[in-house]
Amino acid sequence: MKTGARRHATATDEGSAALFERIRDFLLDQRLSADPRHYQFAYRIMTETDGVLARSVQTLTEGGFRLTARDIEKLGGEAAVAPPLSVVPPPPRAPEQRHESVAAMPDAAALADGLIARTQAQVAGFSDMVHAIRTETEDFSRDLAASADAIHATSDVDEVVRLTSVMLAHVQAAESRLADATVEASELRVALEEARENARRDPLTDLPNRRAFEEAFARAGAGRPIHVALCDIDRFKSVNDRFGHAVGDRVLKAIAAALSSACEGHLVARHGGEEFAVLFVGVDRDEAVATLESARAQVAARRFRVRESDAQIGAVTFSAGISGTSRAEDLSAVLARADALLYAAKHAGRDQLRAG
Repeated sequence: MKTGARRHATATDEGSAALFERIRDFLLDQRLSADPRHYQFAYRIMTETDGVLARSVQTLTEGGFRLTARDIEKLGGEAAVAPPLSVVPPPPRAPEQRHESVAAMPDAAALADGLIARTQAQVAGFSDMVHAIRTETEDFSRDLAASADAIHATSDVDEVVRLTSVMLAHVQAAESRLADATVEASELRVALEEARENARRDPLTDLPNRRAFEEAFARAGAGRPIHVALCDIDRFKSVNDRFGHAVGDRVLKAIAAALSSACEGHLVARHGGEEFAVLFVGVDRDEAVATLESARAQVAARRFRVRESDAQIGAVTFSAGISGTSRAEDLSAVLARADALLYAAKHAGRDQLRAG
């Protein structure tokens, strides 16, 4: 008996250990803290592998994407808030010594495209449902006509009651299907709106993404002064290397918020990786340059530290290039000029902008 009990305990311990390993790997892959709320969310996924939650998470993370706090909350979980970066008074600046490198991050548009594809599948299913209802309605019309003829041909009250009951059942079935179709249509409207929004927004910074930026540029039209700026965080790879990608993500979010605040009234988008784009419409070159220079100076004046460890990140700066056009021109041409100016600013020492 004791041997059997020990074997059972060992098997149970091994199963618990394996489950713990899977939960730990999930939290590490998604860069989620070991908060009990995240653990409970992961536990549901790992213990109900065929459930709706696990399948939804699998769909959202296909292609190497990580879950956002908004994803977790929409799936019924509770996201733990990451400790924010703190700003400390600026110490004297030390010269930068490490070399520039770029850390690429996945494009959120691919995830949004997946949502749109799923919504399109729902639309196809809704179309099939409507077709089925139409077929049943046609059958019901024929049955109704036949039943009416039968009622006229009989004087049997019981038979009249039976035929009436059959017709009533058809009516109730059609009403039920139409009610379901109405609910489905409402859910589809919500899903389409969400997919449309996600297709144009970066999940990490909550800024418009490259697709939204391109659409805004196309809408700006000719005849108005237009300036496009590209901003790239200086030596961002060193932040990731020294403090990890979770802190790097928070730095990206902080810079995104600072740019949005300093360039209020203009479109600020995440263009990819650690690069941001700003669209100035209806303002002259001097105003656009002054606004972007103010944003650069505000960011450069901040000093960041990791609140959990109090480790000093220090200054995080960006370089920028800004190019203008006052006529109908492909965005690619304007971006190419802005990109060349950006790298001129990099080569000149970083933490500055060039305009052309």
